[in-house]
Amino acid sequence: MKSHAWRWIPNALTFVRILLIAPFARALLVQEYRLALLIFAIASVTDGLDGFLARHFNWRSRFGAVADPLADKALLISAYLVLTYTSVLPLWLFALVLGRDLLIVGGALVYHYCIGRFDMEPSVPGKLNTLVQVLVILGVIVILAGLPVQPGWLNVGIWLVAASTVFSGSHYIVIWSARAWRSKQS
Repeated sequence: MKSHAWRWIPNALTFVRILLIAPFARALLVQEYRLALLIFAIASVTDGLDGFLARHFNWRSRFGAVADPLADKALLISAYLVLTYTSVLPLWLFALVLGRDLLIVGGALVYHYCIGRFDMEPSVPGKLNTLVQVLVILGVIVILAGLPVQPGWLNVGIWLVAASTVFSGSHYIVIWSARAWRSKQS
């Protein structure tokens, strides 16, 4: 069977990750932290696997290029929302994380409709920010699940998320503002 017959697998894995968001958020909400940890692990594996398959076999698609990062963001935002709602994380951190993402989406829409086509290109600071956000959520859930971890790093994690969120958001603003300015000049 030809390799191209399997091109749908990365998008199916992204769809599975989207379906896992509601049970993940529910598990956090009802304080079933070990279940939330399991769902988060499954979502992480599907994320890594769909990215590997798309790159390794060149099974990339426009849908996957848009849906994959949106699925990741939706999972992270739901984690930050529920953990803020349950008073595990501070409200200002959720506002910062959500505000950065809304700023990027809003900026992308403005760029697309006023300047030209916008291709989603994650920057190095953006990828670092996502990594920090994922590690902090993972650490919080591990602590809440009662697994043996030193909880003292939680405050450091919160400030790392805040700093990487501000830095990566500012980076996107500078880069895309410069691109918009150059496009308007030509």
